[in-house]
Amino acid sequence: MCGIAGIISPNPASITTHRLKKMADAIAHRGPDGEGYWISRDGTVGFAHRRLSIIDLSESAAQPMHYSSGGLPTAAQRYTITYNGEIYNFPEIKEQLISKGYTFRTSSDTEVILAAYDCFREECLQLFDGMFAFGIWDAEEQTLFTARDRFGEKPFFYYWDEPGGIFLFASEMKALWAAGIKRTVEEEALLYYIGLGFTHFPVEKHRTFYKNIYALPPAHYMKWQVKRGRIAACRYWDIDKDGISSCNEKEAVEKFRSLFFTSVKRRLRSDVPIGTSLSGGLDSSSIAGAIHALCFKDKSYKSFSAVFPGYEKDESKYIREVVSAFALTNFSVSPAHSCLVDSLEKICYHHEQPIGSSSAFAQYAVCQLAGRHGIKVLLDGQGADETIGGYSKYIHWWLQELVSHKKFKQFRKEKKALAGNNIAFEWGYKNYVAACAPGLAALALQKREQRRLAVNSEIEPAFIRAFDNRDGCGKPFVSRLNDILYYNTMQHGLEELLCYADRNSMAHGIELRLPFLSHELVEFLFSVPGEHKIREGYTKWILRESMKNELPATVTWRKDKIGFEPPQMQWMKQHSLQERIHDAKQKLSAAGILKKDVLNISVRPRAAYDQENRDWRYLIAATLLHLP
Repeated sequence: MCGIAGIISPNPASITTHRLKKMADAIAHRGPDGEGYWISRDGTVGFAHRRLSIIDLSESAAQPMHYSSGGLPTAAQRYTITYNGEIYNFPEIKEQLISKGYTFRTSSDTEVILAAYDCFREECLQLFDGMFAFGIWDAEEQTLFTARDRFGEKPFFYYWDEPGGIFLFASEMKALWAAGIKRTVEEEALLYYIGLGFTHFPVEKHRTFYKNIYALPPAHYMKWQVKRGRIAACRYWDIDKDGISSCNEKEAVEKFRSLFFTSVKRRLRSDVPIGTSLSGGLDSSSIAGAIHALCFKDKSYKSFSAVFPGYEKDESKYIREVVSAFALTNFSVSPAHSCLVDSLEKICYHHEQPIGSSSAFAQYAVCQLAGRHGIKVLLDGQGADETIGGYSKYIHWWLQELVSHKKFKQFRKEKKALAGNNIAFEWGYKNYVAACAPGLAALALQKREQRRLAVNSEIEPAFIRAFDNRDGCGKPFVSRLNDILYYNTMQHGLEELLCYADRNSMAHGIELRLPFLSHELVEFLFSVPGEHKIREGYTKWILRESMKNELPATVTWRKDKIGFEPPQMQWMKQHSLQERIHDAKQKLSAAGILKKDVLNISVRPRAAYDQENRDWRYLIAATLLHLP
C-alpha cells in the first residue's frame, strides 16, 4: 500500500519534479519506505509515488514502474503505473499470464497489473481480488487509465480542468492542495454533515467535502484519451442482489467457510510482519480463528485491541477469551478523552473529510499501537455487518420481507426467537405498512430526513435555504433484506468506514486488509436467502455456524452487538472537550452557519452512534474549517 499522485497537462512547464515532489511529500505518511518520480519525454505526464514496501521489497519493485507490451525486455516501455493497494491473487493471475507468453522481472503485484492491462485492457479489473487505486499511462495510445477497487477501500481523488485539459489525481486531497489546487469547502456537504450526519454524498458519489475535487467512485474506472479529448468513467462491477440461489443450509455454510478461509489465506501473503485487529466481536475473532486454523504452528503473530476499563461496552472479557483460545500475543490501548483533545487537529488533517463519531479515533489509536510494535500489515473485520446483516437495524427489514412474502409462520418464529435472545429491534404497525408498500416507506423516510434539516433549530435558516438540495438525501426502495444490505454496502454506509480504515492505518504507515470484502465472498452472500443471515434469533447466522468449531461458544453465540464503540458520552462530559466544543460553536456561529443562541446551549453528551450527535459534528466541522 502506498501513496500516489499524478499530473497530465498540455503545458510541460506545469509538470516538474519539484511540483510532483510537493504532492508526494504531502502524503509521505502513506509510504515511508521510498519515493519515486517520472515525467514523460514530451513533458505532458508526470507521476509520483510514496512506497510502503509489503510485497517484493527490492528496488526492482519500486514505482513508478514501466512495462513493455507483452513484457518483452527488448521492447520499448509502453506503460507506466503509479499504484496504491494489494492484489491478493496476483500469483494466480501471474501464472495465467505466463501461460500466454508474458515474462516478469519482479515478484511484485504491480508488474502483474501492468501485464494484465496489456493483455485484457479494462477487463483485467474483473480478475483482481484486492484493494487498489492506480493510474496507468499508455504512451502508444496516449491514454490515461485509472481505476478503483470494488468497494472503495483505496481512495482516488482528482481535479479536472476541462477547458485547459489539465488533470491531477492523488490518494489524498492534501496532495492536490500541495500542487496548488484551491481548498474550498462545499457548503452543501457541510450542511448535510452538521444537520443530518452525512459524511459523504449518498447519491452523488463523485462529490467530496471540497469544491472542484472529486472522487472516482468505487467499482469504476476512468479512461482519458488525451489526443481525442475524450474522457469517460464506467462502472465495471456490481452486486447482483436479486439472483437468490436455492442452496440448503449445509451447502451454504460449507461454501461460505471455503470462500472466507481462501480470502484470509490470500490476505496473509506478505513479505513483512502481519498482525490482526481484535475487538472481541464476532468478525475480528473469526479472522483470528481462521488465521489460527490456517497457520496453527505459528504462534508468533500479534493482535491489537482498544479496551475501555469500567465502560459498560468494554469488550476486554471477549478479547481475553480469544487470546487464550489461540495463544495470541495481544497488545491493548485505552484511548482517553485527553488523547482525543490533543490529537484532534492531527486526526482531522489525516481524514480531510467529516468524521461521524469518536469510534474512528479508537481505530486510529489501535493502528498507532500496531505501528509502534513494528507491524506493517493488519487484518480487520470491516464489511461483515453490511454484507451478512450484522446490525440490529436490519432485523425489521428481514421481518418485513417475511411479511411481504406471506411467510407468517416463519415471521412469528423469528420474532419470538429474537425476543428470546433479548435482541432489541424496532417493530410496530408502520413496519406492516412498509412491508406492503415499500415505495411509500422509502418516500416517507426521505421526507423525514428533509424535515429534520428544515426544522433544525440550531442552523441559520439562511444557510439552509442557500445550500439545501432536497434531492441529496435519497432513501432506497427496500422490499427485501438484500435491498438494504446493498444500499449500505454499495451506496451509503460501508464507504464511510472504509475511508476511516484507510486514513487511520495509512497515518501510521500500515496496510489494513479486510477478508470479508473478497468480492467472491460478497457475491456469494448476496446470493443466499435471508434466512441464512438472520436466523433462530441471531444475526450473521452463516458466519456463526461456519466458525462455531473454531471460536469459544461465548464469542460465537454472543447476543449483544457493540460495534467498536468508545465511551464518547463520558468523554463529552469532560471539561477540556466541552471547551473545544464551545469554541467550535463560536466559530460556526461567527461564520453564519449556526445561530447565535446556540452558544447558550450546554454541551449535550451523546453516545458515538446517537443520531442527534450534534455537538460532536460541530466539533469536527469547525476543526476541518480551520485546519492550516
